[in-house]
Amino acid sequence: MKPHDFSRNLSQTQKFSSLGKETRRSARDILLEVNDALLDKGYDPVIQIVGYILSGDPTYITAHRNARSLIGRLERDELLEEIIKFYLENNSR
Repeated sequence: MKPHDFSRNLSQTQKFSSLGKETRRSARDILLEVNDALLDKGYDPVIQIVGYILSGDPTYITAHRNARSLIGRLERDELLEEIIKFYLENNSR
């Protein structure tokens, strides 16, 4: 089914997929760069990134090393997707 096909069966679960990941820097790479920039400036990356994800306020992220611009290239759902994927892959039973 095409994403714009409004005649789809609504009893079926839709699959959410991110577009354009191949042509951009990965969310993982951006998160790691932002982490390093926050550490350089003496911030706790976990607290700052959580603040950014919850609020959408870019001032939670330092401009040092272009981190604010980098994180702004991603949607917050992309960041959450990367974080949850990493957590689940590294904490499976």
